[in-house]
Amino acid sequence: MYLKAIPLKNLDQISTIKDEVSQNMIVILRITPIAQKNVQGLKKAIEELYGYVSSIGGDIVRLGDERVVLTPPGVKIWRGLS
Repeated sequence: MYLKAIPLKNLDQISTIKDEVSQNMIVILRITPIAQKNVQGLKKAIEELYGYVSSIGGDIVRLGDERVVLTPPGVKIWRGLS
């Protein structure tokens, strides 16, 4: 298992990001590039990635204002005490 940082520049990258997660890669997605150009595109991308990661048993969480972390199945993100 590896960790990879990817800047999200456009929606064409979504399938590549899904492939990375399905190959047991933890992805730190920098969302600033697309957020500056296309807020609706960012929303669509996050919704699609959330649905995909949830469907395969992975996890997804926002990390500050500029990043989103996606994990493959078997890796859960701690969100603090409830």
